[in-house]
Formats: sequence, structure tokens, C-alpha cells
Amino acid sequence: MPAENPDILYLRDENGDAFAVQLSMNAWAKVEEHVLAVLSPATKEAPPPEPMADWEMLVQYWDFKYPVNTEAHCDLCGAHTEDWTADDPRKFRLKAANLGGLVSFTCLACNARVTKKFFKDHFTYEATPHFDKKDPKLNAVYSGG
Repeated sequence: MPAENPDILYLRDENGDAFAVQLSMNAWAKVEEHVLAVLSPATKEAPPPEPMADWEMLVQYWDFKYPVNTEAHCDLCGAHTEDWTADDPRKFRLKAANLGGLVSFTCLACNARVTKKFFKDHFTYEATPHFDKKDPKLNAVYSGG
């Protein structure tokens, strides 16, 4: 049986067998990083490639009254770049682009969806906060629950 430690509480069944462990916040602060590293999936799924061919097609058929604009910014966290295509490391990741002038990115600082809309004589930005569809708290809010 392990020595008594005030930071660790063993939860036991009626036979005295430990079935869980409760840690104090002090103990958790010391081991959290290690525990989460072990319990988290070892490999994260790689994101799909950026649709650069779609962006290149938009540039090829560019018919707006101003030169191609590669600036991007996020109104939510303030991330900004003059040329998202040349950043290393990237600040924005291209999600979609179409000939109608609609381009969307993921802001790599805050994970927001940044939409850039090109019009004949100007362009606009719109940023939408990211929310995880798997988060039960958010699902309750968005489903009216």
C-alpha cells in the first residue's frame, strides 16, 4: 500500500481496491502536462492541403479594379500579415477561394474563420470565432438546450 500523501486520495470500492485517484490542485499542477501527453492521441490528424490551385485561379482571372491583395487580418485577435502567401511560419491558412472573390482562412493565432470578400472596387473582412462542435456546452447553446 502506498504511503499516505495529503495530495493524493485513493478512491476505493467496498473490497478496499483502488478504482480511482483524486489529486489536489498542487499535485495536478506538477503532473498535468505529463498525464495529458500520455492520455492524448500520439498523432494528430494532418490538416488537408491548402487549396492553392483555387487561389491561383482567382489570381489568374483577376478582373477587379485594384491589384491582387494578399493582406489578411483577424479582427478578433489582431493577427495581421501583408502577404499571407509568403509568411513563414504562416499566420493564416487558406481554407477556400473561388472565382467570385470569396476567400476564407483560418487564423492560426485564434482559430477563427476569416472571410475576405473581394468586390469590384474594394474588399471586406469578416471574422467568426471558432467553436468546437464536439464541445457539449456549446452544443447546448447552439441547439437551444
